[in-house]
Amino acid sequence: MSKSTMPPPGTAGESPGRSRNDATAEEPALGAAGAQLSTAPLEDGGIAALGLVGWARWCWRQLTSMRVALILLFLLSLASVPGSLMPQRGTAPAKVDQYKADHDILGPIAEKLQLFDVYGSVWFSAIYILLFISLIGCIVPRSWQFIGQLRSRPPGAPRNLTRLPAHTTWHTEAEPEQVLEAARRMLKARRYRTRAEAEAVACEKGYLREAGNLVFHVSLIVMLVAFATGQLWNSEGGKLVVEGDGFSNTLSQYDDLKSGALFDREKLPPFGFTLEGFDATYERTGPQKGTPRTFRARVTYWEGADGKPRSRTITVNHPLEVGGSKVYLLGHGYAPVVTVKDGQGTIAYQGPVAFLPQDSNVTSLGVIKVPNYRDAKGKKDQLGFQGVFVPTFGGVGSGSMFSQFPALDYPVMALTAYRGDLGLDSGLPQNVYQLDLKNMKQFTDAKGQKFRKMLRPGETMTLPGGAGSLSFDGVKEWATFQVSHRPGNGLALAGALAALMGLSASLFIQRRRIWVKATPGEDGTTVVEIAGLGRSEWSRLPEEVAAVALALRPDAPALPAAQDSTPASADPAQGARP
Repeated sequence: MSKSTMPPPGTAGESPGRSRNDATAEEPALGAAGAQLSTAPLEDGGIAALGLVGWARWCWRQLTSMRVALILLFLLSLASVPGSLMPQRGTAPAKVDQYKADHDILGPIAEKLQLFDVYGSVWFSAIYILLFISLIGCIVPRSWQFIGQLRSRPPGAPRNLTRLPAHTTWHTEAEPEQVLEAARRMLKARRYRTRAEAEAVACEKGYLREAGNLVFHVSLIVMLVAFATGQLWNSEGGKLVVEGDGFSNTLSQYDDLKSGALFDREKLPPFGFTLEGFDATYERTGPQKGTPRTFRARVTYWEGADGKPRSRTITVNHPLEVGGSKVYLLGHGYAPVVTVKDGQGTIAYQGPVAFLPQDSNVTSLGVIKVPNYRDAKGKKDQLGFQGVFVPTFGGVGSGSMFSQFPALDYPVMALTAYRGDLGLDSGLPQNVYQLDLKNMKQFTDAKGQKFRKMLRPGETMTLPGGAGSLSFDGVKEWATFQVSHRPGNGLALAGALAALMGLSASLFIQRRRIWVKATPGEDGTTVVEIAGLGRSEWSRLPEEVAAVALALRPDAPALPAAQDSTPASADPAQGARP
């Protein structure tokens, strides 16, 4: 026969009608059985009586607690929000200057609050460092305590097993030694860590819960280190490459380059690539007309000064990995090939000019700058052309320029010509895709009308007054690439996966202890008691105690009710019920 009890939520073994103080007074009766079921540090009171040292110890324990670590982690995520909403000086200095120019009041306030440099600000660094200290201070003592628990043996059985949350008992004719030996073998077979005593067998299970908790903490530190590494040693640069041209990983080759504070721009890894061709196909019918179906760049790349050239295709979601960096395909467009002759008939400019897309059908804008030009009298001058290029002309009969389709079906380019000072000799940086018209004058025809002309491939535009000509020779394609070096990505991924595994272990694995006691009864039989204790209120603890009792029953069969002096109750095979 058996009996079982389960107290309401609270202290293990505390029964209804008893005060908390009474339960606390009886806790020493459990001995070491209820101790060290977790690696959480014990709370320490009486800080006022300890003075400055007591306050310092209390502050340290608060800082290294899980509660404060989670609060700091939440604050860190909140502190990252302004970095996404406000332009950052390290990545977009021009946008920062524009924001300050557009916001006379908010601009200076944001500057004082370091909102334009969030990740390098004093307040973000303070949260970051405090989180580091909190996690490390939480992990180190818990780790030593956990190692000590792994090396120790399960604690001995309490004097009164009936005070534990789940227990069952019955009488048997088997000898106590026989019952204990059978219990030890059975618990070892169930992968419990066991300890045999004179009248009891103690066992323990669920150590991976605390291991998962520690792994989760360590993983957070790993992710923080990975984030710091990525911010300090990262680099990200963009490059537009026309079909047939190449790129070498040197500082002068980048259109723009952003990097972390500790990244050495003078030691870029040697590699490069050539854009051999670009393949793009589009949906031609239906509601998704114009949607890209094929979007890939065919490149030949090499690594090192004497690296062997290799062929590779880069697509949007499949970058090229070379030299510790990843080369991503970002965009695509067209580059009309032109030949400009000056007033002397000499070629002043020849080659492709990249035009930038403005819509999904690749209606593109661009400029052509010709600084080395001489007019019909041989006088030095400069030319500039503003143009619109459409891969599939859709303005037939209307005179307007727009593209009907992104593929190169019916290319047309419209140009407006200017002469004067391009501003290239001022020494100031200038956007290659914009034409400064401040010191330039538009060409006019014989009737005084502004000179503008549409061209098809193979056609030529002759400038008024014998000023020269421009020939539209053909069209090449271009692609934009992003060369990204982020050393902390692999570390961050490993930390995130480890954090998920550690969190899963700490949530779903339960730390528990079970004791099997066999003592001689007054009637000459053997009294078998089985009880369990978990770290927290675990609903399956009575089931596990019942399963152990059921597994032990063949070696310690219960006596019939008439021979059992224990008050009748549920059979152990039916489970230890609360």
